[in-house]
Amino acid sequence: MIVSSTEIQNNFGKYLMLAAKEEIIITRNGTEIARLQSIKNNPKAPLKEGTLKESAESYHFKGKKASYEEFLKLASDEKDRYEYIDGEIYLLASPRTKHQYAVSELLAIFHERFRGDQCRPFVAPYDIRLKRKNREEPNVVQPDLMVICDLDDHLDERDYYIGVPSLVVEVLSESTRSKDMVKKLDLYMESGVKEYWIVNPLNREVVIYYFEKNEIKETGTFKHPEMAKSFLIEGLLVELDRIFK
Repeated sequence: MIVSSTEIQNNFGKYLMLAAKEEIIITRNGTEIARLQSIKNNPKAPLKEGTLKESAESYHFKGKKASYEEFLKLASDEKDRYEYIDGEIYLLASPRTKHQYAVSELLAIFHERFRGDQCRPFVAPYDIRLKRKNREEPNVVQPDLMVICDLDDHLDERDYYIGVPSLVVEVLSESTRSKDMVKKLDLYMESGVKEYWIVNPLNREVVIYYFEKNEIKETGTFKHPEMAKSFLIEGLLVELDRIFK
């Protein structure tokens, strides 16, 4: 498969999954510049020059790998907000207007859909602790928006939620694009989240992943001015013209 660098940037999560099945050649202005391919069959092979890769610096990673205890200490001592994913700490930068506009409109839509329902929408800042299989330390994330359907059964003695949201929404920004489309996609899929929405104000697009048994079962891409539709929750519809300023 041959795709442009712009298409890769806008839909990296989708092409990352496709790369597990076939090689993807990335072009810029008609010239081949990189290759995205699976290393499952040869995991020890070094990345060749030109292979697409991500760096921790682009995720606002602060410092080196840290233990969960070190993360808790940092989070309690600092006024800034952080996420903790696979031993790496990410500083959450202040969001811009397009980001907040999308979040506020989505919250209004979600609030109306779940009025009187057992499921309830919540927005950041709200720590969610997620565990991967065979790993002791939890990950701590603050999704932009989430839907929790088991709140009453999963509150600890300090009134913190300790369950897994049914649906999670991340609104992309330039500083979080790679983290949200790659690291969080994998984390949410593996930790038991059922549906993940990636909302991209940059190209006015929503990509929805529906997970089953820790794998992607369904995926849908909705472009402005279409209407995004949940696979998981009946009647959850979002007019993209409403959420993109």
